[in-house]
Amino acid sequence: MAYLTLRDINKIYPNGFHAVHNFNLEMERGEFIVFVGPSGCGKSTTLRMIAGLEDISNGDFLIDGVRANEQGPRERGIAMVFQSYALYPQMTVYDNIAFGLELQGADEEYIDEKVRNTARILGLTDYLDRLPRALSGGQRQRVAIGRALIRKVGIFLMDEPLSNLDAKQRVTMRSEITQIHRETGATTIYVTHDQTEAMTMADRIVVMKEGYVQQVGTPRELYFHPVNLFVAGFIGEPPMNFIRSKVRDGKISIGGAELDISGKLGGQQGKYNGKEIIFGFRPEAILLGRRENACVLSGAVELTEMLGDNVNVYITMGDQQAILKTDPHDAPDTDSNIDFSIPFESVYLFDGETERVIL
Repeated sequence: MAYLTLRDINKIYPNGFHAVHNFNLEMERGEFIVFVGPSGCGKSTTLRMIAGLEDISNGDFLIDGVRANEQGPRERGIAMVFQSYALYPQMTVYDNIAFGLELQGADEEYIDEKVRNTARILGLTDYLDRLPRALSGGQRQRVAIGRALIRKVGIFLMDEPLSNLDAKQRVTMRSEITQIHRETGATTIYVTHDQTEAMTMADRIVVMKEGYVQQVGTPRELYFHPVNLFVAGFIGEPPMNFIRSKVRDGKISIGGAELDISGKLGGQQGKYNGKEIIFGFRPEAILLGRRENACVLSGAVELTEMLGDNVNVYITMGDQQAILKTDPHDAPDTDSNIDFSIPFESVYLFDGETERVIL
């Protein structure tokens, strides 16, 4: 039996706005699940329903097989970390972390042991006597995590916890949160709009759009086997390239080049003849030059971005545009013309109407 079960969960506000549609998910004990999607997709609303901070309009939420819809946040054994840290400014780091245990009436010796152990895990031992205003953003976020962590709950919820940090702090905190999760073994549900956070931290990712779940899977499954155009474009940086073209006798035309995609269409070639499909490939999947057993295209280099370990190359192919990712030692010159190849196994085709992947 799954530890957490969301069965046909819906959220409908009094004004009629349907924020979450038929959300279904089962989570095992100790999993790290990330809800990801653009702003307004329903991920934070779903998290708040799990926390008991929002009522569930329809559907069932079960904890260890027991329906929890009517339970309050305390009864659910949940701790939550918010984007805003929500620390008490007049309290020291020690008192902020200890606050939850003090409310529970724990004795001072037990509280002191737990606070100092939590501070050790989070690297806060030297800051216990400081007030929040004397800390960096990353240190404040660790205090907020510590305050939730000390309660030793079974479910740990995090809502955009790194969005207020700079790029370097986010990278550091990503690894710290992942390590904390491993040490505590708590079931963690993490909300973000940043697909890099999702890909680097999650056991499984839930991709959402406009209140609907688009796909649930491991980072690898979502990257290599997206079910539709939205997931394919949302996961990966730079995003997947998409080019619309009509199929004619198993071939499509891109920037003057004719590509034979009959092998990718398989038995569906007749179904798509004369119809629009979307040809997709990831920027990092390309090989410079003309290769065998690949789709070969040509383009004019408009711009290059040197990023250190790779170079983003922006090209035009007639009226089509694409981004290529290359090794910095092989980067072409701006205003040059290049040939590049996409191995057949790295080509994605999507239905032009439904935007579902064509298998």
